[in-house]
Amino acid sequence: MMEKNQVLALLRTEVVPTTGCTEPGAVALAASFASQCLGGKILGIHVSVNANIYKNGIAVGIPGTGTTGLLIAAALGAIKKNPEKALSTLENITETELQQAKGMLEAGIVQVRVDASRNALWVQVCITTECGCSEAVISERHTNLISLTRNGETLFLQDKTENGGEIADNRKILRQNGMRVAEIIGTVEQIPVAELQFMLEGVEMNVAAAMAGLDQSFGMGIGAAIADMVKMGVLSDDMVNYAKTLTAAAADARMSGENIKVMSSAGSGNHGITAILPIYAVAMRIHSTKDQMAKAVALSHLITIYVKIHTGNLSALCGCSVAAATGATAAIAWLMGGDERQIEAAMKNIVANLTGMICDGGKVGCALKLSTASAAAVESAMLALRNIVVPDTNGIIAATIEQTIINLGRVSTPGMINTDKVIMDVMLGKEEQKLACW
Repeated sequence: MMEKNQVLALLRTEVVPTTGCTEPGAVALAASFASQCLGGKILGIHVSVNANIYKNGIAVGIPGTGTTGLLIAAALGAIKKNPEKALSTLENITETELQQAKGMLEAGIVQVRVDASRNALWVQVCITTECGCSEAVISERHTNLISLTRNGETLFLQDKTENGGEIADNRKILRQNGMRVAEIIGTVEQIPVAELQFMLEGVEMNVAAAMAGLDQSFGMGIGAAIADMVKMGVLSDDMVNYAKTLTAAAADARMSGENIKVMSSAGSGNHGITAILPIYAVAMRIHSTKDQMAKAVALSHLITIYVKIHTGNLSALCGCSVAAATGATAAIAWLMGGDERQIEAAMKNIVANLTGMICDGGKVGCALKLSTASAAAVESAMLALRNIVVPDTNGIIAATIEQTIINLGRVSTPGMINTDKVIMDVMLGKEEQKLACW
């Protein structure tokens, strides 16, 4: 049985503000840890990451810099020395800090390499200064520091002996064998709404990001373009297009590197955008109360985390479509009065629809994928409310939603491991061509 306090602790751990993409954020955070404990003029920064951190960080905008990539993120993290900011390490970059970081890159003292032996999330930052050397390692989750050393002395080492050798974390409540989606829904319904009001902070934050994207047409301007088409009458002014507009606009602002905070979910800002804004769009159109919205958003986050436990934090699958959109459609079906069977039907519809959408890194083009995912989340819920569900004779859809999610996880890992390698080969090949042109 899920305990209320455990659920609230999980939400407070997994639903946190972030400035910029979480993969460069994790690199900057590790660099901040390593730099803060050492001191002295920085002589070298060596970063080692797993393939998915590299994939998601190479083309995404870094807030306040006008540039992209892990090199500048590592340099700025080392300069900022503010690990207490967690995934907001890169906020409020000054011009002096930016020029200092660019100077490091021009001097060639910042290096990033891919550690092909690491499948799980992995960031290792080694910094050399006049005072010696330090190393910080983040693993499994974007803010999960597992070791910190300075000149050979261990300053911090995470205890892995709890829970039978598994790193202790708040996700254990959703890792239980036999955990049912119905239990997650029931627990959220039983939590006093006053204790879920903090969920609305994420709604306000992500709506503000969407408004900025609409006002300034950041990135590819997908959200603003959809809004213009609605105004022109080319697209209808309905819940689906409202969800697409808001979700894409927030992604436009975030992925282009604007200094805008969003509320993340399960370690990803884009997951947070997808898990929250379609619900907000529907809630506005059906005139839900804020209390109803708070519970719906909480449910969305919990389902998103539940799916991510099976698919992995980073994989070849686009988590916004298969995880966050699954959370969103469950919450939308609940918000619109759906029963347990219809909520689970909405989730099956999403899995049947969007499984296979690949993740080819964080970039401005993600706004298109988030737009697609948000539309599918609304449509899947509305179809489920009409008792339309993909039958369990189809593909990876199973008789239960729990087995369906397990099947989805198998498609991700081991199913798409080779796909991920091919995606990385293509992306690294593009980088090599770029360097050859220089």
